[in-house]
Amino acid sequence: MWKKIADFILGNRIPILIFIGITTVFMGYQAKDVKWSYQYIRIIPDDDPDMIAFNEFQSRFGEDASSFVLGIKDPKLYQLENFNKFMQLGKDIKDLHGITNVLSMANVPNLIANRKEQKFEIHPFFSHPPSTQAELDSIIGKEKEVKAFEHRLISKEGATAMVINMDPVILNSKNRTAVMLKLEARAQEFSDETGIKLYYAGMPYVRSIMANNVKKETMVFLGISIGVVALVLFLFFRSFSPVFYPLVVIGVVIVWIMGTLALFNYEITILTGLLPPVLVVIGIPNCIYLLNKYHQEIANGLDKRDALAVIIKKIGVVTLITNTTTAIGFMVLITTGIKAMQEFGIVAGINIAITFILSITFIPIVFSYLPAPQVRHLKHLEFKPTNWLIHQLEVLVTHYRSGVYVFTSLMVAVSIYGSYQVTAESYMVDDLPEDYHVKQDLRFFENEFSGVMPLEIEIDTKKKRGYMKKGYLGKVEEIEDFIGSLHEVSPPISINTFLKAANQSFHGGDSSFYKLPSRSEMSYIMKYARNSADDQTSSLSDAMIDSTGRFIRITTSMADIGSIKMENLVDDVIRPKLAEITKGTGLEAVVTGSTLIFIKGNDFLIKNLKQSMLIAFFLIAVIMGTLFGNIRIIIISLIPNIIPLLFTLGLMGFLGIPLKPSTAIVFSIAFGISVDDSIHFLAKYRQEIVLHNYNMKKAVIMALRETGASMLYTSIVLFCGFAIFMGSTFGATQALGLLTSVTLIVAMSTNLTLLPCLLYTFDVNKQAMHPIIDGMDTFYFEDEDEEIDIDRINVGSESEEEE
Repeated sequence: MWKKIADFILGNRIPILIFIGITTVFMGYQAKDVKWSYQYIRIIPDDDPDMIAFNEFQSRFGEDASSFVLGIKDPKLYQLENFNKFMQLGKDIKDLHGITNVLSMANVPNLIANRKEQKFEIHPFFSHPPSTQAELDSIIGKEKEVKAFEHRLISKEGATAMVINMDPVILNSKNRTAVMLKLEARAQEFSDETGIKLYYAGMPYVRSIMANNVKKETMVFLGISIGVVALVLFLFFRSFSPVFYPLVVIGVVIVWIMGTLALFNYEITILTGLLPPVLVVIGIPNCIYLLNKYHQEIANGLDKRDALAVIIKKIGVVTLITNTTTAIGFMVLITTGIKAMQEFGIVAGINIAITFILSITFIPIVFSYLPAPQVRHLKHLEFKPTNWLIHQLEVLVTHYRSGVYVFTSLMVAVSIYGSYQVTAESYMVDDLPEDYHVKQDLRFFENEFSGVMPLEIEIDTKKKRGYMKKGYLGKVEEIEDFIGSLHEVSPPISINTFLKAANQSFHGGDSSFYKLPSRSEMSYIMKYARNSADDQTSSLSDAMIDSTGRFIRITTSMADIGSIKMENLVDDVIRPKLAEITKGTGLEAVVTGSTLIFIKGNDFLIKNLKQSMLIAFFLIAVIMGTLFGNIRIIIISLIPNIIPLLFTLGLMGFLGIPLKPSTAIVFSIAFGISVDDSIHFLAKYRQEIVLHNYNMKKAVIMALRETGASMLYTSIVLFCGFAIFMGSTFGATQALGLLTSVTLIVAMSTNLTLLPCLLYTFDVNKQAMHPIIDGMDTFYFEDEDEEIDIDRINVGSESEEEE
């Protein structure tokens, strides 16, 4: 079959190139419509009970993570000139398109009981900018007497916050970036004018930072990966053509990736944004194997036409299999049931297939038009350092196998020990480095306000206007007192907060009356509230009670304490206490909110990634079994590729790298890539067994000599290509770069040492027996010496000179 494929490719060069060009132009045209994601990746499926509860909560009360917060802790704020500028800052921000509300000490509402009209009215504490320091001090003093503002707008330590709410439509669109840039610019202007430091926090701000960084890093790492690959290729081949044309292949693949995203209407996320640079790295090994084999055949005396036909026939099938295993490592992510992971796996799988097709067609066709390589272009085949290293590996395999086994056993033992130190934990903003200003500012809000990560409790009274039922508000009060006692959580806000503030207002602002009204007081306050239905007071209660009056919302915020502590806090502390408080009342209290959904998503994702890893392991084992037809060869081929994964897991334990989505994804991807070396080595080993009349020792050594250089080259490309991601500002990308590069370099080592040692040990002394991979006669589908139909192939004159 591969003889026919070679005939077809080299016999239809112009039509194939035209087809590649037309399809690439089409995909490039589609790529113009690709969109960037401006939302957090939703991990939990919609049919999950917690996700159902969260979606229902949002349908009743809206987006819970739409607040951007500015923090200040500087006495200079309360100087007259600075405070007036702070007041103007709030007004300017409120005027920005996409900003729905701004709340701070400069515009906080003053709830006043109008005895004459028997209703509550809202007037600003500052009806105009204060004209004197005394006026300012007086009003600030009155604001501080309002208990509802304590720990929410004013911290115990004297910090204050400006809470800015964004329109959810703008928040989840590309327009958010423009709004955030204008907001930051105006805030920075205020900071420059007054010398007052501002602290920034809130989910919209974090999401904006991450979205902008994804855009920037996608382009930066794409450029760096192409540069690194080009440099490594030049160091290997020392000529122009073997560098330039593989990069053309990669350029076409990048266009296809973006076009695929647009065609499937997928957005560029922190995951899919990695695909262009990742596939640059993954696609180059195809070209290296093809070109290295091409140069080997030329060095062995074949002419250009025969050599090109041979590389399609001999390398094509192996490359197809290795690309299939690589694609499996990505496409098993489809089984996670997580939309973002599925999109990542689908696009990666499709474009790995495209990479294979382009490599096996474009490279032979282009080099058929180029002059045959001269002697000086083949010097890399005799590169002394590489040959010396291969020779040392031969010595190691033939004379020091026991040392390899002992060293490997020790490495496995240490790795197993380290793996027990690994914990599964993630943070809301752990993708950002510790010294990044976003994390530093987040610590400020955690110290002053117990954090800004949204946490919600929804109470179902089971009846319309159920919140009015006797005793229910008292239970809400119990819940609030309990939540407020938790160190990691800020004082909550609910309908009780409004009622307490109304009671304080009803009694002339006396802070001692900031408590739930008595039964007699409640009748007056509810009367005042009903008479105020057309005023701003109605919006305060609407945010805490749904339109039917059945559901009561208790909203709070918390510190980014990590998934482990968060899970323990919610499952072992909050939920049992809520059940205890509501027992026998008919109330049902549900913990929800963006923070809870994010943390649960971490555990859900890790569980599914483990499952995907097992599926990848099984599928690749099936492929190896189908190819080599013997259970022993499956075991021998998988051992050198399992050990690197175990090593990486142990390394995570020793370095304190937690198991989280960004690290768990490494294992299935790296396994799918690393097994490629085993396939190349075993394929050549099978050839050499036949050529050397089943002399296993000779076959091992010859396979090592011929494939060793290519394995070294491709592994170095992969290592360097993935290592560049360690320069990312995202923890997820850093983890992908570090752990994948380490895994692949260890896999190269085990495939160049342990794999030949295992083959040598299990086969050298069994020459009288059939080889392990006997039955693999159909691996290449034709006999080694079957002729290519050269008459159908016109690849140019041999007398041409290379440029």
